[in-house]
Amino acid sequence: MTGGPHPTYSAAGVDTEGEEAGLQRLTARLRRTWTRRGAGQVELDFGQYANVVRIDDRLGMAISTDGVGTKVLVAQMMDRYDTVGIDCVAMNVNDLICVGAEPISMVDYIAIQRMDPALLDEIAVGLEEGARRAKISISGGEIAQLPEIIAGEAGHNAFDLAGTAIGTVALDRIITGRQVEPGDVVVGIESNGVHSNGLTLARRVLLSGNDRLDVRASAPGLEGCVGDELLRPTHIYVQEVVEMLAAGLQVRGLAHITSDGFLNLRRLTCDCGYVIDDLPEVPPIFRLIRERGRVDWAEMFSVFNMGIGFCLIVPPSDAGAVIRVAAEHGKRATAIGRTTHDPSRTVSVPAFGLVGIDNHRFVATGSSAGA
Repeated sequence: MTGGPHPTYSAAGVDTEGEEAGLQRLTARLRRTWTRRGAGQVELDFGQYANVVRIDDRLGMAISTDGVGTKVLVAQMMDRYDTVGIDCVAMNVNDLICVGAEPISMVDYIAIQRMDPALLDEIAVGLEEGARRAKISISGGEIAQLPEIIAGEAGHNAFDLAGTAIGTVALDRIITGRQVEPGDVVVGIESNGVHSNGLTLARRVLLSGNDRLDVRASAPGLEGCVGDELLRPTHIYVQEVVEMLAAGLQVRGLAHITSDGFLNLRRLTCDCGYVIDDLPEVPPIFRLIRERGRVDWAEMFSVFNMGIGFCLIVPPSDAGAVIRVAAEHGKRATAIGRTTHDPSRTVSVPAFGLVGIDNHRFVATGSSAGA
C-alpha cells in the first residue's frame, strides 16, 4: 500500500473511542441488574477480562464471552475453517485465567448464512482442538441460520463464531491486580502471530487495494503464505497459567494482550505504571503490516500484540519460575518490563518512543531505536 495517509484502525472501520462511549452507557444500565445476594452475586466491576459470580461462601464462577471477529473473513478467503474454532476457545479461556480462574466448559454460537454441514464440521474440528488444549468441555451451543443478516466474502458461505466460557475460582483467590507493587516484573509469553485482534487493519493493509497481496502468496520473512500467517490460531495459555497458580507462585496480575496491545495492562486495579523496555524482536508479520501500510509504531502497538500474547506480573523472585513453567509447556517467555509507582497507570515502550495516553492509544514521544 503506497501513498495517502497512514492507515489506522478507525479508518479501517473500528471505532474504539465510540465503542468506549457506548460501553459506558451500556454498563451503566446493566449494573442495575446486580441485585442478587448470595448465590449469583456479582463479585467484580466491569472492566476486568472476566467477571465472577458467587456460588457459595467460598467458590465463584468466572464467566467471559468473546468471538473470533473478522478473522473469519480470512478463513473464507483461504476456504479453510479448521482453526478458527481454536481461536474461539482461546479468546474466551485466556480471559478467564486473567482473574485466576481455571476454565472448565464453554458453549459456542455459530450464525451462518446458509446451512452447510461440511463447513460446520470444519469449525468443530477447531473447537474440539481448542477444548483439548484448554482442558475444557464444550457442553452446548447454538446454530442460527441468518441469511438476511450474515454476509462475508463474495462467493463464500458467511458465518460468525463466538462463545461463552466458565471457570471456577476461590473467592479469596480472585486476581485483579490489586496486589501488584512497584518493582514487580512483567513477564511476557510469546504470541502466535496476529491472534484474533486487529485483523480488520491487517486485511486492509495486506489484502485490499490496488497493490494487495494474494492471500495465497508468500511474503518476505513469513514461513507460509499470507493467509496461513493470518490464520495462525491464538495461543491458549491455560495449562501453564493454571500450573503457575497451583504451584503457589506469586502471580499478582495477568493480562491477555489483545486489541489495545500492552494498554490492556491498565485493566489491572493497581496504582502502578508499566515500562515495557525489553521486548523480543518484533515478528515478521507485524513488520510486514507496518512496512506495506506505512503504519506508524504508535498505531501498531495500539492495535496488535506485537509478539507478546499474555503477560504476568510477579515479584522478581518468581520471574524465573514463571519463565520455566511456560517453557515446559512449549511457550517462550521473557521478562519484558517492570512496574513503577504511578497512580495514572501509564504504559510506556521506551525503545519505540511510545507512551499510552488512555486505554486505547499510544502516542509517539520522539525518536526511538525501533522506528
